[in-house]
Amino acid sequence: MLKYQTVPVTPFAQNCSIVWCAETQDAAIIDPGGDLERLLAEVKRLQLNLKAIWLTHAHIDHAGGTAELAAKLDLPIIGPHPGDQFWIDGLPQQSAMFGFPPAGHFTPTRWLADGDTVQIGHSTLNVRHCPGHTPGHVVFHSPEAQRAFVGDVLFAGSIGRTDFPQGNHAQLISSIKERLWPMGDETVFIPGHGPESSFGEERRLNPYVKG
Repeated sequence: MLKYQTVPVTPFAQNCSIVWCAETQDAAIIDPGGDLERLLAEVKRLQLNLKAIWLTHAHIDHAGGTAELAAKLDLPIIGPHPGDQFWIDGLPQQSAMFGFPPAGHFTPTRWLADGDTVQIGHSTLNVRHCPGHTPGHVVFHSPEAQRAFVGDVLFAGSIGRTDFPQGNHAQLISSIKERLWPMGDETVFIPGHGPESSFGEERRLNPYVKG
């Protein structure tokens, strides 16, 4: 069974999630934007074997710690989709612009595409490409746990920004309705910022995408 712990990191309070297989204790870390010592302390506290970094997209608060963490622990970087290459290339500039610690760019060990899967221990998650906030944004969905790690596509009561370079509002709405909603109303999602919610709750109440 898949388990997870969410740890807010960076001044942007980005929800970094540590996900692991309860049988093997093998773990992946989703969107290590920064505060690596804090994240590694949590991995140690939970007695996990960190095996991989998974990225939803390459904005600084989600990907800023990736190069350092991958180098430090020799971890593969899985994702995002190749559409975010320009954001990865710009991580050093992003870190300077937003006052983050210096961030290095990197080459993912494996790019992701819609319909791919990722595995940690005995747990398999489905990958959906959900562009709009960034062109290469992906989402990780665990049908067994009824959880989806959606980065900055959808929030409780809101949706991701589309005013960044290559953001696209119509594309974002389409991603939510065509790729997230079919995961089921009962599915709980972990957004990139703020509290968890369910897709059913957002379909009923979220003013940007309800109905």
